[in-house]
Amino acid sequence: MSAGVTIHEAAAQSGASAKMIRNYEAIGLIEPPIRADNNYRYYTPRMIHELSFIRRARELGFSVQDIRSLLALWRDRSRPSADVKAIALAHIAALDAKAEALRAMSATLRHLAGACHGDDRPDCPILDDLAGVGQGPTRAP
Repeated sequence: MSAGVTIHEAAAQSGASAKMIRNYEAIGLIEPPIRADNNYRYYTPRMIHELSFIRRARELGFSVQDIRSLLALWRDRSRPSADVKAIALAHIAALDAKAEALRAMSATLRHLAGACHGDDRPDCPILDDLAGVGQGPTRAP
């Protein structure tokens, strides 16, 4: 029987690992593949395309729920592109907020590292901040 390719071939073609393909099947992102008499999974070209879609969406940091929504919109040829754009814009806002939080953490750690003598003395403003010593967390100026 050759209604498609095996999971390892699907992984190679889509860029998703076999483990992730099994996971996507388990959580219902993709339909269960065709099973042959030997119980091997066989993936169709359409399924491989969907796996590539999922892999790319994961690379861009979309959540599983967003990917589920995007896949449904992608499969629906009469979809309004406004729905797709709304998901993308919400994701951009979340990424921007996360990037700002990372910048703030970096600035705080940079400030603390600058205040640390980094010598043989036991006093360390980095550890003091982590332990909550003083008047709350130290913030970068």
